[in-house]
Amino acid sequence: MSTTEYANTDPEGLDGVRMTWNAWPHSKVEASKCVIPLAASISPIRSHPLILTNPYPPLRCKTCSAVLNPYSRVDYSALIWICPFCFQRNHFPHHFSGISETNVPAELYPTYTTIEYSIPKSDHVQNTPVAPVYVFVIDTCVIDEELAFAKSAVQQALELLPENALVGFVSFGTQVQVHELGFSDMARVYVFRGSKEMSKDEVLSQLGLGGGFGGGRRVGPGQGFPNPRVSRFLLPASEGAYVIHSLLEELGTDQWPVVPGNRSLRCTGVALSVAAGLLGACLPGTGGRIVALVGGPCTEGPGSIVSKDLSDPVRSHKDLDKDAAPYFRKAVQYYEGLAKQMVDQGHVLDLFASALDQVGVAEMKVVIERTGGLVVLAESFGHSVFKDSFKRVFENGDESLGLAHNGMLEIICSKDIKIQGIIGPCTSLDKKGPAVASTTIGQGNTTAWKLCGLDKNTCLTAFFDISSSDKDSSANVNPQLYIQILTSYQSADGQYKLRVTTITRRWVESATVSEELIQGFDQETAAVVMARLTSYKMEIEEAFDATRWLDRNLIRLCSKFGDYRKDDPSSFSLNPNFSLFPQFMFNLRRSQFVQVFNNSPDETAYFRMMLNRESITNATVMIQPSLMSYSFNSLPTPALLDVASISPDKILLLDSYFSIVIFHGMTIAQWRNLGYQNQPEHQAFAQLLQAPHNDAEMIIHDRFPVPRLVVCDQHGSQARFLLAKLNPSATYNNEVSAGMDVIFTDDVNLQVFFEHLQKLAVQSS
Repeated sequence: MSTTEYANTDPEGLDGVRMTWNAWPHSKVEASKCVIPLAASISPIRSHPLILTNPYPPLRCKTCSAVLNPYSRVDYSALIWICPFCFQRNHFPHHFSGISETNVPAELYPTYTTIEYSIPKSDHVQNTPVAPVYVFVIDTCVIDEELAFAKSAVQQALELLPENALVGFVSFGTQVQVHELGFSDMARVYVFRGSKEMSKDEVLSQLGLGGGFGGGRRVGPGQGFPNPRVSRFLLPASEGAYVIHSLLEELGTDQWPVVPGNRSLRCTGVALSVAAGLLGACLPGTGGRIVALVGGPCTEGPGSIVSKDLSDPVRSHKDLDKDAAPYFRKAVQYYEGLAKQMVDQGHVLDLFASALDQVGVAEMKVVIERTGGLVVLAESFGHSVFKDSFKRVFENGDESLGLAHNGMLEIICSKDIKIQGIIGPCTSLDKKGPAVASTTIGQGNTTAWKLCGLDKNTCLTAFFDISSSDKDSSANVNPQLYIQILTSYQSADGQYKLRVTTITRRWVESATVSEELIQGFDQETAAVVMARLTSYKMEIEEAFDATRWLDRNLIRLCSKFGDYRKDDPSSFSLNPNFSLFPQFMFNLRRSQFVQVFNNSPDETAYFRMMLNRESITNATVMIQPSLMSYSFNSLPTPALLDVASISPDKILLLDSYFSIVIFHGMTIAQWRNLGYQNQPEHQAFAQLLQAPHNDAEMIIHDRFPVPRLVVCDQHGSQARFLLAKLNPSATYNNEVSAGMDVIFTDDVNLQVFFEHLQKLAVQSS
């Protein structure tokens, strides 16, 4: 793909930043009238073919620490650059003495608004790659078949790991077993009681790692471990893989007796705590991941989500609303403590939950999100959703997720801009400063965040506020506002990098609804930001009515930016930049992020974590799925997300991000069942049947977690996967033409929704 083609098909561009508004009003009051918050979706280490890497450290402003960028003003004769954020005059160092207007360093090129630096971590440690650490934690309270699938997945992962990666192994059931790998001739296991909460120091002491441990000293190349005894538990993959293979072959399901009518005693909370203690003891400050494979709910010790008695159901949304989930708050509190420990250590929790019942993702959400871990929810360790996703984590090359560690993100802004916080996989570092807003959204009260784990798909949403109450005189000085995003991280190959992205947007005169403001509206980003904000409010505000809040904001937006005569709904129209937004809101109101009655708390937590960490393009598909139609007489074409798109002689391909549905019309299904596709004269039919499968494969190939593939027929039981996402323009209580599919629902359809919206938006009151 050529560079121009790449730019045209890539809405996030070189910078990996998309904003709700690309022109900003200059006062707080006018910003609030815009209804949609001022927010930026940031993909901190997204790969792009045009990003340049500088081999030397960046030049920083001596006042605000901003990095030299294309918007800095430069006096070449005096060798001085002026920072666009604080207007400080900075001298260029001696090695820049050769620069001139015709000999400009890369960071001043207008096209390099994003640039990367390779940085030595510190003067005494060379920038030699540091090996990543993986501690595999396997649940043995599962049936033999499930355990076999889990063991096979781990064995495959061990083969894919780079040889210098360090590996450790923990298994758990009613108790936790930490397996010693250093002496393969005589396998030793350290057992921890599953009912007892363990502090990090207790874990170290029991493993014989106490005393000589060198505190928080970071490991440098050639220095070995801060505590040499740690190599009993962590080995390079080249040696450790063989030892873990033989341990896995002997590993059986948990032998602890289960009383009839009871659940297995499973101590997930203690197992994760012990693994975190082991990682923290071994290698403070290097990229470490706990890879947990969990096959059921925690019933033993801290972090329990349900009692042992099978007659007690696992908590539902209704229980959480009525405060009738006795274990929930305590478990969340426990995982908050674990999250703090892991963030301090700079380590990540990846959760692979595979069970027909809930396993406690809702409680563990806090650790996964704050450490930037991956999460996959599947029905079984044998299901392709788990198997293919798990393999993808460890793959290299183009398939790689680009896992990085020990990240830190910092935002520097022009002086009238304040930062409210970030929603996404990160933790606030409580770095105060003049740019911190008084109101908080997500991880706030800071201008810097810790990203223990991140990858090339990681996306964060930063919310901004305007500090000036009225039009400030500085608007006349500089019509541009500036934001700089600094992300330091340890890349997948262990190198330390700093990525610097500097963006500029215009301040607009905000007394009137200006054309510039309307042209600068990004409706996809706005829809995703509203979805993230709604999910966040549903979690932190009691009795928050999400549907009502979304409707009120949509009416205000249409009232402000719509074109209409007062009290005349038929005159209402929207600028093309806003025209899709009501449809996004209609689908968001019906989505799994807002309507939770049909999902378990685990599923809701999973969907929301994915919504908060994926790119705008992916998150838009989660809110409003895409639908393609395949037929004999035309090429595959996008179809309306409406029940009217169903036709007996068409195949539909629905992509709702978490699942992909291939839906055969009734006639197509009958022909397929009669085997027409196998007859030489019906090659066209065989190709038609294959086309959606090929397209589905392409989607699955590029996505993480791997979506579930559902192949179904019209009027079949699995057709519900498609029908649930379609606009119910034909229901049992309105007239429909013969042969048309009907959706049994009391939901309003898009047409009725839009009519109500027009009526309310044009009201003069």
